[in-house]
Amino acid sequence: MPSAPPAAAAAAEKKPPAADRVYRHVKQAVLDRSYAGGTLLTEGGLAEAVGVSRTPVREALLKLEVEGLLKLYPKKGALVLPVSAQEIADVVETRLLVEEHAARRAVPAPAALITRLERLLAEQRELAEAGDLAAVSDKDRSFHAEIVRNAGNQILSRLYDQLRDRQLRMGVAVMEAHPGRIAANLTEHAELLEAIRSSDAEAAAACVRSHVGRVRELIRGEDR
Repeated sequence: MPSAPPAAAAAAEKKPPAADRVYRHVKQAVLDRSYAGGTLLTEGGLAEAVGVSRTPVREALLKLEVEGLLKLYPKKGALVLPVSAQEIADVVETRLLVEEHAARRAVPAPAALITRLERLLAEQRELAEAGDLAAVSDKDRSFHAEIVRNAGNQILSRLYDQLRDRQLRMGVAVMEAHPGRIAANLTEHAELLEAIRSSDAEAAAACVRSHVGRVRELIRGEDR
């Protein structure tokens, strides 16, 4: 029996395991709200969508349940969990504690930080013009994460990274419900960048407090 061509064999070796493919498919759809809160997913439907058997689907759904994105119901499927009011409050409180501290520590800002923030803001503008809400939310989160990383506290950075999935889903929810928020976010990011560039620590912290607080007010009531 002839062996597979080298290129085909290499492609087969690099193909992610079935459970990983299902996991990434479902997680991305939950984060960008293709699977909105309250959606009931079935093993058969997911198996067909990804092109795998049901066994890796179960494995992926169990992992996503542990991460708090789904609730499994035997013989029925998996429910995409809505973003609760308590989760919103917890995420915003944690963000304020971490980001206000990081904004103050960003001053005086190294030139490299200013350059990275300028690039991220420009990329966010381009994505907003293209109407890619999931990508805008991801770039929005990256802008804030860059400031947090600059603070130099690895424990705080890891804590902030743990909020990533929740931030992305909440960000898309806000922009879907309030399209005008996209332009407002860009303006507020520009104001925060200017405060950091001007070496005004308290103004930078105030920008974070106002920006994150507005997001909390807008998202309150979404996906309950």
